[in-house]
Amino acid sequence: MIEIIKDKEPLSFEEANLDEKWQSAMDEEMQALIENNTWSLVPRVEGKQPIGCKWIYKIKRNVDGSIARYKARIVAKGYAKKYGIDYEETFSPVVKMIALAVSKRWNLYKLDVKNA
Repeated sequence: MIEIIKDKEPLSFEEANLDEKWQSAMDEEMQALIENNTWSLVPRVEGKQPIGCKWIYKIKRNVDGSIARYKARIVAKGYAKKYGIDYEETFSPVVKMIALAVSKRWNLYKLDVKNA
């Protein structure tokens, strides 16, 4: 149980970037995004402010409390959107699939996917 006290989740990129375990987790996330063709680089539209992103860090633990893995995810800062401009432009395929399953009365099962 000493491991639980010793290891903590970083609160910033700067903090995480000082630790090889978190650097590896961030590299893994970026590699998965690239391999899955999750996004593509596009020119910035003049007069428009792009929505920023931030890293989220989570230590995944086994039942006994030992560390299973270090998980880093990069997420959009959706809270920075402005009502009437880009507020209603949200894409959430997971929510759409859950709504479809509920409407069709399909059975739902929980599954933790490393990178969807």
